[in-house]
Amino acid sequence: MTKQIAFIHTSPSMIPVFKILADELLPKNMNIFNMVDESLLCDIIGDGCTPAKTARRLVNHVIEADDAGARFILVTCSSMGRAVEASRALVSAKVLRVDEPMAQKAIEIGSRIGVIATLPSTLEPTAALIKAYGSAAGKHVELQSIVVNGAFEAVISGDGAKHDALVGNALRALSKDVDVIVLAQASMTRVVDTLSPEDQPVPILSSPRLAMEHLAALCADSQ
Repeated sequence: MTKQIAFIHTSPSMIPVFKILADELLPKNMNIFNMVDESLLCDIIGDGCTPAKTARRLVNHVIEADDAGARFILVTCSSMGRAVEASRALVSAKVLRVDEPMAQKAIEIGSRIGVIATLPSTLEPTAALIKAYGSAAGKHVELQSIVVNGAFEAVISGDGAKHDALVGNALRALSKDVDVIVLAQASMTRVVDTLSPEDQPVPILSSPRLAMEHLAALCADSQ
């Protein structure tokens, strides 16, 4: 029996990222559909946080995906984390926050955790999630949070090379002081592939693969 999975994105650039992972990891009897609302991210950038009206729109998208028959719903934007959690009680589908598996793994690896982002609005929700997981595990966590200034503006203007260079430099510097680094935005994942082994002395975690591995496990359990 074919089962529905919905991906809710705040940028169309995330569709191919998750499609590649879905083709690799998910059972073939899963039917995937994508929902994209770029206005959510525009609001978050403009306000520097997730306004209540924006959170409501995200919750409405989750409800719509549930109405469309989705059994699993993955929201791929870390900035929307709290709205994702609020939506769970309103639908029958399993609603997944993209950065939860990443935060859990970071806590398992070490106590000195670096969090890196190109937008302040994404940094805070991910950092708060890691602290919550650490508290639940009874573990003292030392966070070092960094916003890479200029990187987001560079990639938006089409200068991907500048974005990658800025993020890469920040990763190299941060890796000297922590046990593990968490990428608060899925869009930074590509930068890790450009780093040499010497530039990655500690694990660097990104949310897409870890979230999809978690989703694949849930799909297998539901067969």
